[in-house]
Amino acid sequence: MASTVSVLAYDGMTSFETGIVIEVFGLVWPDIDQPWYELTVCTETPEPIRVIGGATLSSPHGLAEFAAADTVVVPSVADPRAETSPALIEALQLAHHRGSRVVSICSGAFALAAAGLLDGRRATTHWRYADLLRERYPAIEVDPEPLYTDEGDILTSAGCAAGLDLALHLVRKDLGTAVANAVARRLVIQPHRAGGQAQYIESPMPPEPLDAPIARSLTWAIEHLADPIGVPDLADIAGLSPRTYLRHFVRSTGTTPSKWLIAQRIQAALEMLETGDAPVEEVATAAGFATPVTFRHHFAKSLRTSPSAYRNAFRARQGTAQASPHPI
Repeated sequence: MASTVSVLAYDGMTSFETGIVIEVFGLVWPDIDQPWYELTVCTETPEPIRVIGGATLSSPHGLAEFAAADTVVVPSVADPRAETSPALIEALQLAHHRGSRVVSICSGAFALAAAGLLDGRRATTHWRYADLLRERYPAIEVDPEPLYTDEGDILTSAGCAAGLDLALHLVRKDLGTAVANAVARRLVIQPHRAGGQAQYIESPMPPEPLDAPIARSLTWAIEHLADPIGVPDLADIAGLSPRTYLRHFVRSTGTTPSKWLIAQRIQAALEMLETGDAPVEEVATAAGFATPVTFRHHFAKSLRTSPSAYRNAFRARQGTAQASPHPI
C-alpha cells in the first residue's frame, strides 16, 4: 500500500492545491482509527520559494525525497507553456521506475507529460488547458470531461478543487469507502461528486445554494435508495411540480436527478461490496438498481471495473494492509 506521500511545492505557487494534499494525507484524524500516511513537502532547490500573497516557504526535503515516496503529487506547474525543469522530469521518471504512484492536480499534468509518463494514456487537466496539453503532447489521450482519471499508477485531476476528488479517490482505493467518507465528512464535502468538469466550462455559478425543498428530497432519496425513485416522487417530497423540480434540481446541483441517484446508489454499493459477502445480485437490489445488468453497467461506467473485481481488489488490499508492518 502507498504509505508515504510527497508533494511538490514550487516558486510562485498558491497554497490551495498543496494544502489539499497536506490536509488529506498529512493531517492525522484523531477520530479515525486507522494508521495514516506519512507526508513530505518537497522543493526543487533548498532556497525558500515564494507563495502568492507575499509569504515564503522552505523545506529541507528536495527531489530525492520527492521521488522516494510511494505516491508523488505535482499540484500544478507555474506556467503550463513553459518547459518543465530537467531535474523534475528526472525525479518523476525515477519515481515511476521505482513503482511509485504518480499524481497530478490541474496543470501538474504538463510535468507528467514532459516526463513521458502520460504517453498512450488517458489523462485530464483543467479544461482551459486541455487543448494546449493535446497540442503539445499528441501521444496523450486528453479527456477534458472527468474530474479525474485513474490509470492505475498514473492519476490526473482537473482544475484545482478536483484535487480533493482525486485525493478522496486515493484514500478510497487504499483504505476503503468508509474511511474516505469519514474524511469527506470532516472536510464537509461530498464523498463522490457526480458529473464532470464539463458542467463548469464557461458556465455561470448556480444563482443560489441548494434550497430547502431540494435538500429535503435528497435526504429522503438517500433513505429510500432501495426503492424505485423517479422525478415525480422527488418532486412530491419537495412539494413542487415535476417540471419545476427538475429545473431547480439541475440549477442547485449541476446534474440531473437520474445521474445523482446513480452516483448515490453506486456509493452505497461500494460499502456493501467492501463490508459484506452478499452476492452481486443482492447488492444491486439493495442499492436500488432495477437489475444486476443495470448495476454492472453503471458500476463499470463509473469505476471502470466490475463489482466482483472491485470486491476482490478491496479484499486483496485489506489483506496486504494487515500483513504489512508499515502504516497502510
